Amino acid sequence: MARLNVLARQLDRFAALSPNHARARAEHISETAPERALLLFAAAAEAGDAEAAFIVGEHYLEGKGTLRHSSEAARWYHLAAVAGHTGAQCRLAQIYLFGLPKVAPGTGLFEMAEAEEGADFHAALPWARRAAEAGVADAQAMFAYILTVGPEQMRDLEVALTWYQKSAEQDCPQGRLGYGTALMLRADTAEKTSAARDQLARAAEAGLPAAHYLLGFGAERAVGTVLNEAQARHHYKVAAEAGLIIAQARLGLLLLEGRGGPVDALNGESWLRRAALGGDREAAALLGDIYARDGALPPNYAEAARWFRIAAEGGHKAAARALGMLYLTGTGIGRDPDEAAVWLKHAADAGDPRAQADLAALLQAGGASTLAVEPPPVHEWFETAAKQGDPIGAFNYAVCLAEGIGVPRNDEHAVFWLKRAAEDVVDAQYWYARMLAEGRGVEKDDAEAAFWFARAATAGMTEAQVALAEFHVNGRGVARDHQLAKSWFLRAVLAGHAGAMFALGALHDGGHDIETNLEAARHWFAEAATRGHPIAALMLARYAMRGLGGPRDVEAGRRWYAQAVSLGAPEAANELAALEQAPAVAQAPLAAGN
Repeated sequence: MARLNVLARQLDRFAALSPNHARARAEHISETAPERALLLFAAAAEAGDAEAAFIVGEHYLEGKGTLRHSSEAARWYHLAAVAGHTGAQCRLAQIYLFGLPKVAPGTGLFEMAEAEEGADFHAALPWARRAAEAGVADAQAMFAYILTVGPEQMRDLEVALTWYQKSAEQDCPQGRLGYGTALMLRADTAEKTSAARDQLARAAEAGLPAAHYLLGFGAERAVGTVLNEAQARHHYKVAAEAGLIIAQARLGLLLLEGRGGPVDALNGESWLRRAALGGDREAAALLGDIYARDGALPPNYAEAARWFRIAAEGGHKAAARALGMLYLTGTGIGRDPDEAAVWLKHAADAGDPRAQADLAALLQAGGASTLAVEPPPVHEWFETAAKQGDPIGAFNYAVCLAEGIGVPRNDEHAVFWLKRAAEDVVDAQYWYARMLAEGRGVEKDDAEAAFWFARAATAGMTEAQVALAEFHVNGRGVARDHQLAKSWFLRAVLAGHAGAMFALGALHDGGHDIETNLEAARHWFAEAATRGHPIAALMLARYAMRGLGGPRDVEAGRRWYAQAVSLGAPEAANELAALEQAPAVAQAPLAAGN
């Protein structure tokens, strides 16, 4: 055996003296002795054999007969490419664009995929062009791809279409995929759409996952064909099983929603999960949304928070806002206003107007401390939105101006933006009415204020209903009408408004254009008092002590006097002190305004 090995190595040294003999010898022993074959291929390459240099590059790329070494592979490819080897030129362009192949080199020089971040289009372009001009179908498709998605100054879609067509005419699957996609984007007739779909179908038959995805998308959205969600499922499944993340997300959604076949929540969630873990932030956000509501899967807020976080960390602004709201409400996770503020700021900085409004409200209420040192420029967000015609932005900017949040208080400018927003935003209608009623930033106008209070009240805003009712009680800007006032107070009561409850008690207490009803008055004072209304507690104490609207109850009277005192009701302390001194004869005045 030793003599045979010595003989074999002597034959190797003899073959290495001639490039042709070296390559022939290397090909002969490539499978049985890959290490020795690599040395012979390298000898032939160094002597000028371009094909041998390409083969050495493939060996280093595969780790065949040596350790896998990408930079060494690229060096040998470059040697072969400079010598005119079109396969090496293709391989270099591929590496510059997509990095190292995720498949064995022998399966195709150009696998259509998304270029990796940091792809060097400028380095790839000349090599792809040279091989394309030499007639290599894979290179023609790659050259067209560069002209389609490369840097702006490099793009030429018309020239790209020509190269895609040349590649497709050579029955290159990647060429057909690119040509079909380009044709579909230009299709303005049924015939052109059909021709585009034919190219995509041929690429799908060759096994390209991206072609299956595009056919699935067309079937799902009825692009160039009739709506066929069952066919969409089929194509998405093929692409998903091949590892195409976007197809995994679409397949998961169809399965969860029962489109194109029966609902399959388990597999639907599984495919979405694979897409999300593969980096699809939309899939992660969708998973969060699915777990945050009652649907195909039971709600699981902790799981929702997990997926929202993954999506938010990937830059998904809606997911960041959703995560912030979970922290704000403590739904599924511990309530943490500071953490809520952090995620709401992520979404707000990304331009989400709802997150901007939510964050502004949180900061205005003093609910978060993490952003107190360097508060975000919420007024700038709102000003930008307002100037772009967004009524919500206009309202929020007006509030900043009216309250001096982030900017000096400016009532005149606040009124300007409130009026702009009032046509569309109920809260703006109420605020604008208040400014008119108070004469802040604008001449006082009770009639105009009543008009805007009525707009907001009719839309269901409780505070506006109470304000309008008070205007009717006092005849401010509208006719004095206590019956109409009562109806507005009753609507506000449905929302639990304690002030409206007290007002109803006062209306029934007497002295108004409504028949006195002390039993009803006592009822409404009790409803308001139990909700912490100080004057209602005082009135209820007086009613209990005198037995008005119900039985006399001295102990209850004492308790309500004490409640009124704790709530800061005027005169409550004096009346309670008088009661303690002469409890049997203490008689307090009953006017609701006292």
